[in-house]
This record gives sequence, structure tokens and C-alpha cells, in this order.
Amino acid sequence: MRAPRSLQARLAILIGLGVTLLWIITATVTATLLRQEMDEVFDSALQETAQRLLPLAVIDIIDREEEGLSQRIANLREHSEFLTYIVRDAQGRVLISSHAADPSIFPPYDGVGFRQSATHRLYYEAALQESLTIAVAEPLDHRASMAREMQLGLGLPLLVVIPLCLVAIFGAVRFSFRPVRQLRNALASRGAHDLSPTSNLDLPSELVPIAVATNDLLARLNAAFEAERSLAANAAHELRTPLAGAIAQAQRLQSETSDPVAAKRAADIETTLKRLTRLSEKLIQLARAEGGRLRTGRYSDLSLVLRLIVSDFERTAWGSQIDFIPPDHPVMSDIDPDAFGIVCRNLIENALKHGAPGSPVKIRLSASGRLSIENDSPLIKPEILARLTRRFERGSGSAEGSGLGLAIVRTIAERADCRFELVSPIVGQTRGMEATVVVPTMSLQR
Repeated sequence: MRAPRSLQARLAILIGLGVTLLWIITATVTATLLRQEMDEVFDSALQETAQRLLPLAVIDIIDREEEGLSQRIANLREHSEFLTYIVRDAQGRVLISSHAADPSIFPPYDGVGFRQSATHRLYYEAALQESLTIAVAEPLDHRASMAREMQLGLGLPLLVVIPLCLVAIFGAVRFSFRPVRQLRNALASRGAHDLSPTSNLDLPSELVPIAVATNDLLARLNAAFEAERSLAANAAHELRTPLAGAIAQAQRLQSETSDPVAAKRAADIETTLKRLTRLSEKLIQLARAEGGRLRTGRYSDLSLVLRLIVSDFERTAWGSQIDFIPPDHPVMSDIDPDAFGIVCRNLIENALKHGAPGSPVKIRLSASGRLSIENDSPLIKPEILARLTRRFERGSGSAEGSGLGLAIVRTIAERADCRFELVSPIVGQTRGMEATVVVPTMSLQR
């Protein structure tokens, strides 16, 4: 049998077993000591009975007119006689006996003192130079019965006390482990990206080193992640200026050269540099999503952010494909507006790039915080949908992309407690894809 994995259960069981064993040992030792004391009391009763009865028997026998007459003492009323006695003369004749005495259980007199047979405990006393003797007997069964009753008297309360004691021990252990549960809940309740130190939980001295070590570990992990995010953001940011200069040089080369081959190469270089610029922007967005605080605690209208993003796309070549119906009411949420803007921009750009050419992209934002973006496309298998939110994962279409747009959306959704879902086909249709992000709003918080 394996020990329970719970430390709390182990302590409760071990302490309970220890207390139970201690109770049993204590009860056994107590019963043994009481049995010895009880034997001394019963022996004293035998001796005192013999010494009180013998003088009375001597007077009665001396006053008799007929010598050697045997007399059995009649009982006044029926009762259990635990002590029986007989009085004998020097020839062994029984002169007096109690009403329930059986002479066969009384061995011949061989001196004053205690004797013990297989069934009885006896005491002998003598008078008149041992011409008259008395023997008082008590059944050993009586003593054994008294010992059993005494053991039951000690043991039966344990049947009640021990369960109550076990319940009290389990309750005490559980109460003592409350700081452990508080520390566990404090660590388990935080999000996957929350590396802030644990707050003061008024922990006992045994748990303080664990909390301190945990905070140190969280601090080191946070520093490592910050360094990684800072490197990606700084590298992408620093690439902007040289990339912009290189693009300008490529464009100037195209305008100044008369060689078609050179102009084609310059155009290819410009295209590659622009792709690298877009990738650096995506890396900046990803670093922003992973490193920033995405729930500000201050509520703002997300519909204004979406209107601004949509208006940017409407001024591009894709403007005719935008099908946007603004919400009738403000959508108040504490998500960072910049983060929500990144989500909107990436989802709309992904829908325009990977949708059927010229097909409309429907953009809807409900008052409950549900952002829905639909585009026309062939049916996408569920296993492919599951991969699209990974970093640098691209679809099977021919459209260019960095493979980071949906990964950025997923990261922001996880960090901001949003629900992000990709569905294909669109509900009620046989093709198309719908991207849905549900953000926490003021109405949901209430």
C-alpha cells in the first residue's frame, strides 16, 4: 500500500496512528496496574473476611452441646455469593460452612496464608492452636469477569474518543496548512505571463524561504524574458532607419539607371527590403504583445480604435473590399487600445491578403466586445487552422506574409484574457473563414 501523496494526509494519518497507539498502550498499562491493585483489594477482602468470621465461629462452636456437629449457614435472601467459607476442626471435619460452599474446592489446611487452585483464590486462618481453621474462597472467574469489565470500561470510550481525536487532528493539520494553500492559490491564480512577486501572505517561518526562493526565480525569469523581448524590439527598431535608407537607395537606383536588368534588380532589392521592414514591424508588435501590460484598468471606447484602423485600410488599394458596420454603442473595455489596434490591424490585413481576390471583408464589433472579421476563402481544414496561430506559420495560399500576424493576435488574446477563435467555413456557409476575438468589456466585468 502506497503512502498518500498529500503531505497533509500523511501528517494526519501518522499523528492519528501515533495517538491511537499511545491510547491503546496507555489503556493496556492502566488495565494491568488496575488488575494488580484489584487483586490486592480482593486478597485483603479474603483476609479480613476470614479474620472477622473465625472469632464468631469459635464462640459458636465452643457453646455447642454436641461436638463435631456440622452446620450450614442459611441465607436470608437469594443473592450471588462470591465469597464462600468453611470452618474445620483438627480432624478436618466441616463444622460451619456458608450456604453455597462446596467442601471439595477447599484443599486441606496446611498453614495460614493464601492459596490458589485452578478455579479459586483462598485464604486460611487458624485459632486455638490451629484446632479450628477457616478457609475463605473466591472464584477466579469473578476476578476475571471484573477485569474484563474494567478493560471494557477503559476501551469502549476509546471507540468514541479516538475518532473524535482523529477528526480534531485532521482539522488541526488542515488549519495549519492554510498558508500553504494560500501560497499555492496565489501562484495558481495568476496568468501564464504574470511573473510579478507574490504578495505578503503572512506566511509561517517554514514557508518564508520557499516564498523568497519563488520570488527570486520569478524575478530571474522575468529578467530573462525582458532581455529577450528587449533584444527583439530593439533589433527591429534599429533596423528601421537603415532599411528605410536602403529602400531609398534602391528606388534612386531604379530612377537613375537606364539598364533594364539593373532596374529589375533594384526593384527586387526594394521588394525584399520592404518585406524585411514589415517583418521588423511585426517583431516590434510581438515584443509589445509579450512585454507590455495589456489590461490597463482604465476603460476606453474600442469602437473608436477600430474606426481609425478601418479608415487606414480604406485609404489603401484594398479600400473597396472593406465592409464595415460600426457599432451603435460605445464598447468600453480596459484592454490597452494600442494592443486592440494591433489585433484589428493584423486580423484585417490577414483577411485581405489571404481572402479571395476582390472579395469583401466583413468587419463587425458588437457592444458585448465581440470582434468578428470574415473573408471569403476555400475551406480550411481544422488541423491547418490550429497551426496558423503558430509563429512563422503560413497558409497554403500564394499571398505573402510574415507568418506572425495570427501569432501576435493569439499572444495578445492570451495576455489580455480574451477569447480568440478561427472558424472555417463561416457558420451557415460552405467556405470562408471567420476570426473572432471577444474582449472583456465593462458590462461583462459587472
